[in-house]
Amino acid sequence: MLRKIKLIVVFGLACFSAGAGLAQRPVAIRVEAGHTIGPYDRIWTYFGADEPNYTYAPNGQKLLRELGELSPAPVYFRTHNLFTTGDGDGSLKWGSTNVYTEKADGTPVYNWTITDRIFDAFAAAHVRPLVEIGFMPEALSTHPEPYRHTFPKGDIFTGWTYPPKDYAKWGALVRAYAEHMKQRYGSAVDGWLWEVWNEPDIPYWYGTAEEYDRLYDVTSAAIREALPNAKIGGPESTGVASSHAETFLRQFLEHCAHGKNAATGATGAPLDFISFHPKGRPSTVDGHVRMDIGFQLRAVERGMKVVASYPEWKNTPIILGENDPEGCAACQGAANGYRNGALYGVSEAEVMARIAELARRYDVHVQGTVTWAFEFENQPYFAGFRELATNGVDKPVLNVFRMMGMLGGEQVQVESSGALSLDDMLQGDATGAGDIDAIATRQGNEVSILVWNYADDDVLAPDPRVTLKIAGLGNGSVQEEEFRMDKNHSNAYTVWQSMGSPAQPTPEQQKKFEEAGGLERISAPHAMQIQEGNAAVEITLPRQGVTLIRLSR
Repeated sequence: MLRKIKLIVVFGLACFSAGAGLAQRPVAIRVEAGHTIGPYDRIWTYFGADEPNYTYAPNGQKLLRELGELSPAPVYFRTHNLFTTGDGDGSLKWGSTNVYTEKADGTPVYNWTITDRIFDAFAAAHVRPLVEIGFMPEALSTHPEPYRHTFPKGDIFTGWTYPPKDYAKWGALVRAYAEHMKQRYGSAVDGWLWEVWNEPDIPYWYGTAEEYDRLYDVTSAAIREALPNAKIGGPESTGVASSHAETFLRQFLEHCAHGKNAATGATGAPLDFISFHPKGRPSTVDGHVRMDIGFQLRAVERGMKVVASYPEWKNTPIILGENDPEGCAACQGAANGYRNGALYGVSEAEVMARIAELARRYDVHVQGTVTWAFEFENQPYFAGFRELATNGVDKPVLNVFRMMGMLGGEQVQVESSGALSLDDMLQGDATGAGDIDAIATRQGNEVSILVWNYADDDVLAPDPRVTLKIAGLGNGSVQEEEFRMDKNHSNAYTVWQSMGSPAQPTPEQQKKFEEAGGLERISAPHAMQIQEGNAAVEITLPRQGVTLIRLSR
């Protein structure tokens, strides 16, 4: 029996298909607060983006601070282009730091000015770097010209994607970089993560698999020379959705276990975590967005099966280095409009819970899932990019992460009459009545419950009536208060639209948008009775909404 209790109840919704003539259906969810099933892991506290230079822009610094405040567990940030040559100018899918150039005689020149601005922004926000070593400096590239791409026009896989022409110079650069980080940030680097390159199974790496293995060996050896206790991993390959991707991941794991190390001559290479990228596949059907979480989850499952098949690596942590509803944060289009509203956030809640369920099924350890979304500078408001904020205004998805940040401690047993099975989700059966399911945690005298209603089809449907019963709370009364994120609450996008979608908001409008981007409380604390250790909450939930109910003594 709990003497003091604080109860947080979170409800999440997305639209499901109304084409089948669905009627409003009652859903019963039962939470056994006294029945723990294991620790709750905050696997979602990882974020990232292509564009490193936006991290120290004013809007980027604001958003980094908000990410650092999401959870008591460490929040990590991963970014591309930390070694890319340039003047620090950012654009879509591009960034640069100019850490390496050469004099006319080939003498290396190191410059940490821009990279210091990036990592200083991380430190100020209390965000830990997941340091991605890449991409190839122009002076070291075996095929340097053309170097900078012009996305969305032309080929993005230009001179920065090629192997180094001199592995000794590359290794020296990596070692100097790691040594500089240790000198500048001290013992804080002990909590960082390090990795080698990005998606080397596709043209992000214009080399062979064997050449990537060599790059990995040289890079990891250089990092360990400077930081003997550094946690290093990879290969950050694409999702194991094809035979080629699986073949690449398997050869890499074989190399790290049994191959000859190109840097040390020893057998194998350090591998403290294994990373790959599962992505979804949304489309437009009959004028509405149809998500495809099943495709995304099947990529997660295939990667887990690969890892679990190796006795050497079965217990090695997995990081889903880019875990997203689709593949291009900087792309726009009709199927990507969901990113502005509530559906993006609800899909994140669904996916995170299902990944944890898959990890339990295959007995593997998922350390983190990187949401590849941040913010874009010098772009229109709510332009449809996959981002957490736009022009300093938080999008609804960020409020779902805020709610997930309220979970913690031990996970407890939950049963829902509206839930789809994991196999249903894997098979893509989330286009009908949807999935109304929940996870719950208990931490000391606090119980938190995250409930979502998800469907792939983003169309209108009747609101389900959800009755939530929580057992094991003790007796007496509690104080109840409610927060909400839906179309009309905690949703700056709707407010922006209601004010005419201004391209250049006034300062007063900007302030209103920023206020609307926060998590809104819609019910002040009021008394609620608990009888025979049970609490009951009944609510009719709006489409594409998230409600947080907090009960506390």
